[in-house]
Amino acid sequence: MGKKIKKITYISIILTIIVVLCLIAAMIININKMYTEYREQALDYKTSISEGNAGDDIVEGYEEASSSIGKTVEESKKEENKTNENKIENKEENKTESKTETKTESKSKTETKAPEAKKQEVPVIIPDPSFIKPVEGEIIKEYSKENLIYSETLKEWTTHTGIDIQAELTTVVKASAEGTIKSIKNDPRYGLTVIIEHVNGFETRYSNLLTAEFVKVGEKVTSGQTIGTVGNTASFEVLDKPHMHFEILKNSEYLDPITYIK
Repeated sequence: MGKKIKKITYISIILTIIVVLCLIAAMIININKMYTEYREQALDYKTSISEGNAGDDIVEGYEEASSSIGKTVEESKKEENKTNENKIENKEENKTESKTETKTESKSKTETKAPEAKKQEVPVIIPDPSFIKPVEGEIIKEYSKENLIYSETLKEWTTHTGIDIQAELTTVVKASAEGTIKSIKNDPRYGLTVIIEHVNGFETRYSNLLTAEFVKVGEKVTSGQTIGTVGNTASFEVLDKPHMHFEILKNSEYLDPITYIK
């Protein structure tokens, strides 16, 4: 029994090997047959292409496919180039617009922040008034603010803040310069007095008047205009010869009239 089993086993193995070998051989034969057919087809295809008699449909299909693919690629490249150019142009336009807007904003900010330039006003120089003698006559008492002068009326030595111009009673007294009548008053020392304001802080005073009815306070007068007449109303100079007491001041400071009268 044991020998029979071994024999059957050997026979089975041998048959299996034979079957496997047959399958391998069949596979090799089929592969060779397919390879041969493929080579023949390839040769026929090359021959037909070289002669131009066969395979036209395939070639045409291939050419159409390749041309369509080529066009698609070129068109896609062109479209990409156009897209890139458009992007570049858009970027440049955006940059230009942003620069323009930035400049405009900076200008507007500068204009807003910067204060408006003020026009330099040229100072108007007003000349000092030109004075004339209010009456014609001899100066019988000069200006003396620091040195004392003897007063016949007071019988003492005293200062004299103006000049006394000798003139007959009722002699016309004229404005020494253009100005405005500031006041008309009765001074306890110098009698009836007219005061005129002039430019640049100047002021003239006309005292010992008989009348001052020719002008009124606030009236503008011109140089040489009549403002009164010579009188004898100054209590401090009542014993002196008939005259008009005349003073010139600037910013309330007494000046020597002789140095200003032409």
